[in-house]
Amino acid sequence: MSLFGIGRNQKTFRPKKNAPSGSKGAQLQKHIDSTLGSGNLREAVRLPPGEDINEWLAVNTVDFFNQVNILYGTLSEFCTSSICPTMSAGPKYEYRWADGVAIKKPIEVSAPKYVEYLMDWIESQLDDEMIFPQELGAPFPPNFKDVVKTIFKRLFRVYAHIYHSHFQKIVSLQEEAHLNTCFKHFVLFTWEFRLIDKGELAPLSDLVDSILQL
Repeated sequence: MSLFGIGRNQKTFRPKKNAPSGSKGAQLQKHIDSTLGSGNLREAVRLPPGEDINEWLAVNTVDFFNQVNILYGTLSEFCTSSICPTMSAGPKYEYRWADGVAIKKPIEVSAPKYVEYLMDWIESQLDDEMIFPQELGAPFPPNFKDVVKTIFKRLFRVYAHIYHSHFQKIVSLQEEAHLNTCFKHFVLFTWEFRLIDKGELAPLSDLVDSILQL
């Protein structure tokens, strides 16, 4: 059974976010799609010549949000508060949630609750035109890369949880190749633009090193 054929319901799947509007966003999205189609992920993550780094980060942030959202959504019936009472990545790593606004002090929550908080928070960032401008040529905020880094750091935690807690389920569904390709793309992009500190990657360090061939 395909991973994309299970657990598909409105509660599980959020509507796919679109890249920033305007010809530039659509143009960059086409570039991503065409280079990914070539199968060369290292080439696909590079900033296209002459393009604005923030525009490139913005379009890819939406793209990776959609990827992780779909991947996790397909596992929702296997990742419940009773099965995964904490947001962990193996016995050594546990993540607590805080967004600095509604929840200022980190709280311990189940894995599905953490991911729900995370996806809501990312959506609020993507929908904020002061952070992710929709109009072509509108300026990005000075702290834009910091916001992007926080988004990617937290998206990594979803991958870490999937690999540590649900990989056998992925294997049983014969979907590990798809998961591995998505994660490889994610790692190569975040490494290209130095979006995640090496220490944050520790829960999947062996896998990350094999992708980067360090």
